[in-house]
Amino acid sequence: MVTNAAVGQQKKVFELHALAAQLADGRDGRRIVHCHGVFDLLHIGHIRHLEQARRLGDVLVVTVTPDRFVNKGPGRPAFPEHLRAEAIAALDCVDFVAVNHWPMADETIRLLRPDVFVKGSEYRAAQRDHTGGITAEEQAVHDVGARLEFTDDITFSSSNLINQHLSGLAPSTREYLSEFATTLGADAAVKYIKGAADLRVLVVGDAIIDEYQYCQAIGKSSKEPILAVKHVQTEGFVGGILAVANHVAGFCKQVEVATVLGEIHRREEFIRESLRPNVTPSFFTRQGGPTLVKRRFIDNYFFQKLFEVYEMDDAPLAGDEHEKFCDFLTTRLPDFDLVIVIDFGHGTITERMIDELCVRSRFLAVNAQSNAGNIGYHTISRYPRADFVSIAENEIRLEARDRHGDLKSMLRQVSRKLQADRVVVTRGAQGCLAFDRKEGFVEVPAFASVVKDRMGAGDTFMSVAALCAAQRAPLEVLAFVGNAAGAQAVATVGHREALQAVPLIRHVECLLK
Repeated sequence: MVTNAAVGQQKKVFELHALAAQLADGRDGRRIVHCHGVFDLLHIGHIRHLEQARRLGDVLVVTVTPDRFVNKGPGRPAFPEHLRAEAIAALDCVDFVAVNHWPMADETIRLLRPDVFVKGSEYRAAQRDHTGGITAEEQAVHDVGARLEFTDDITFSSSNLINQHLSGLAPSTREYLSEFATTLGADAAVKYIKGAADLRVLVVGDAIIDEYQYCQAIGKSSKEPILAVKHVQTEGFVGGILAVANHVAGFCKQVEVATVLGEIHRREEFIRESLRPNVTPSFFTRQGGPTLVKRRFIDNYFFQKLFEVYEMDDAPLAGDEHEKFCDFLTTRLPDFDLVIVIDFGHGTITERMIDELCVRSRFLAVNAQSNAGNIGYHTISRYPRADFVSIAENEIRLEARDRHGDLKSMLRQVSRKLQADRVVVTRGAQGCLAFDRKEGFVEVPAFASVVKDRMGAGDTFMSVAALCAAQRAPLEVLAFVGNAAGAQAVATVGHREALQAVPLIRHVECLLK
């Protein structure tokens, strides 16, 4: 049953351009006041802010940030845009509501042309805004001849209320976040996320195309004991070191990637189109072989991975192309502040390349992965030296040949073997264990409240943690930022979305409210 109140609320909610037309036709000298925000959990602070804004004019218009632009981490917004708009429309002081079309309000201000644009008191300090939105909104207000006002009243944080009462995180994790907020605070993490911008970074490793073949199970084959599926759709991502390059490029102004593509089934056009504009690639060629593809077959309904097929030639790179790659490393490695190596063990990185990387890199971060294509043949001890190491728990246990032993002892062992000041072991839902020769051990819980796909979470952690390590960030900050990045990674299917600095900063700030 639809109540009269619900009908009234719906009449207040307009499509944005329709609202602009409504305001243009019905001004008649009335003063239009405009407020904008996420309004994820409507609270008394919001209500008082809107009531104060309404007293500054004759008509109060509220625009709501759309779901796709709420960069506050996985699981946010807690309420979808249509419900947030409906909640705002239920307030008597509000005359019109619309869901915005853009991430910020500057274009909306130019479209609606209000007389007054109103922000809360917490936005007076524009330097605290990492998005640059406040400055852009101020300029838009000036452009349309309006004025900017700030309300002053009781303030609450929707993020804080959601963290305290609606969080999907374990009580122990919330306790950890509270302690981190008190002892270190968001600024300690933000400093190193922002500080990565001017780092010159080279990433080296295996190029992979991750292909998802979505299928619908239709039954057992009538003549053989195998599952029959019907193809639904195909989705492809750049993976491996290419995904790492895209992640790093979300924080650094300029990134280079050195890797190997196949001579056949090369896919270079797709790869170039998928790389971020600030990634400069150097491609070397595997003669007679394909570009590596990892093709996963996935149940479309449950998103359950059924099996995967590798399309690859994993023989070590050789010949003229190997010489060119080695010459590239010899010449270019000293140019970079940070070299990140993700070695998937599929033949791209040879022993000679490892020698060059270990001798010539100014700061070397290494991950050597264990996977179906190399297990038992590929461990981190291939590298005689590194400044920072990040590997998964199963990988360090494989290195130590110890399934059940003490992880801390294994971290110390790897640190000694590779002369690495810092080693981190990622442990999935258990977070990570980090070791520093001077700082000792730090354990940081996982922050994932939404898990869609675990593929690439370790690479994402490494991408961001290495940037912190190269800046000599405190170990706990490094592990915290890496886990926050990992939480964003597992909330995304495959590599659909690469990391960016501002969303990660906002996620960090929201976790600590």
